[in-house]
Amino acid sequence: MTATEALGLLALPVYAVAVAALARRIGLSAPPALVLAGLAASFLPVVPDVRLDPEVALFVFLPPLLFVAAWESSYHNLREHVRPIGLLSVGLVLFTTFVLGYAAYLVVPGLGLAPAFVLAALLAPPDAVAAVGIARRLGLPRRVVTILVGESLFNDATALTLFRVALTAAVGAGFSVFDGAGRFLFAALIGTAVGLALGPLLHWLRGRLNDPLVETVVPILAPFAGYLTAEALHASGVIAVVVTGLYLGHRSTESPAPTRLLSRSFWTVVVFVLESVVFLLIGLQLPVILDMLLSTRNATTLAWNAVVIFLVVSLARFAWVLPSAYIPLWLSRRIRQHESGVDWRHRIVVSWAGMRGVVSLAAAFAIPLKTDSGVMFPGRDLVLFFTFTTVLASLLLQGLTFPGLVRLLGLGAEAEQHADAVAEAGAQHEAAKAALGRLEELTRDESGPFAKEAVDRLRQLAEDRQFRAWERLGGGTGPAGEEVPTAVYRRLRREMLTAEREVFVRLRDQRRIDDEVLQRILHELDLEEVMLSRD
Repeated sequence: MTATEALGLLALPVYAVAVAALARRIGLSAPPALVLAGLAASFLPVVPDVRLDPEVALFVFLPPLLFVAAWESSYHNLREHVRPIGLLSVGLVLFTTFVLGYAAYLVVPGLGLAPAFVLAALLAPPDAVAAVGIARRLGLPRRVVTILVGESLFNDATALTLFRVALTAAVGAGFSVFDGAGRFLFAALIGTAVGLALGPLLHWLRGRLNDPLVETVVPILAPFAGYLTAEALHASGVIAVVVTGLYLGHRSTESPAPTRLLSRSFWTVVVFVLESVVFLLIGLQLPVILDMLLSTRNATTLAWNAVVIFLVVSLARFAWVLPSAYIPLWLSRRIRQHESGVDWRHRIVVSWAGMRGVVSLAAAFAIPLKTDSGVMFPGRDLVLFFTFTTVLASLLLQGLTFPGLVRLLGLGAEAEQHADAVAEAGAQHEAAKAALGRLEELTRDESGPFAKEAVDRLRQLAEDRQFRAWERLGGGTGPAGEEVPTAVYRRLRREMLTAEREVFVRLRDQRRIDDEVLQRILHELDLEEVMLSRD
């Protein structure tokens, strides 16, 4: 690779991050903005055709994105919503594959039944990365976010298994329902076993390293280890990664504080870059796919067929989500007792959050050029084209309208956020009492002026944390809109920290302290400022 080629390769993530940063600044959803930026760049003559390598997408991008989503998810919340998550990640994928497979076979001229079901399996799983990001940014209720996250964690496993079964039939290796069900069960069970074996092992290893930097490396390698191990066993790498991430995330509370800070910062940056590049790559695929297709196909017919397939995919989600949400309520008293108060607007939002993404497109590029008999794979160009158009339409149409739909429905989590604040204040109160009790035990035999001064400072710190939680319930203001004491303290302390930094930098410039000393001091000041910003 020449220096010029390497520079061109570097331009891709730089452009992606720049677009994502601009979208964040002006309040746009990043995934649709990145797809549009990729489309715009694909028409520039100086931009070469960038083909999405399926191995890079499935082995490099997918594992860390899945792992972080699982790491940050609540095991308890997912378990509480296992029924709707299962209905979406398994039931909806099967339903969409069946409906879309036959619809594509009937509507698209020249597309056989086996390639039609390959296309259906590709488009069955929504890529909820975009929807979850928007949902969290808009402050949607926790139940909606949990269901979308749970669906995104597990639906790829169902869809990729169906894709392999459909692909096997399409290339001429034969197919049976029992064989497909057996493959699915094998992939799910072995993938789960890999995750359950790898998660505790890596957690045990982290607990014995006693080095935050080295400990952070373990979860970096975990998604690739889980995915590749499961795939080598012909099982579901997706499930292995998700189970490993859920286990390590649930047990991350046992890690030292420096490790958690370092891991959180690392993954925040990595996910931002990976997601930016992934959605930009989707937009850049247009020239590659058009070159394959338009020379032999009628553009008008293709456009109408693409519209029909997108509508079938979108309507299939509504046709599944709404009945599957209400029918169990009518059939089971126990479900009615637990879910009868669920807002109908939640189901509308979940139904509209069906954006497809890079997994569908990457798997489509992985379709072989020829079947087992040596002939060209029938309809491969059509499958690629309709996968791309559906991914593009869903990201743009649903992605851009999703925030507007949430605002139109008036759906927010204000009551939930207030309840969280009350619960946090109560927890802080109990924790402060426990801390003060432990302080009394430890210092019962302490004596001397310095010990008393230290105890007083520690007692004041615990009480301040206790009061801050209650003051947050008032929005940081007291009677007549006056600032509460902790708000005044934070504002003044930030100004003091700024003054301290200026002095340390000036001393460094005067060579009175070394850069290494400056960095160590700045790190301490930064940690304190982060804690002030917490409130």
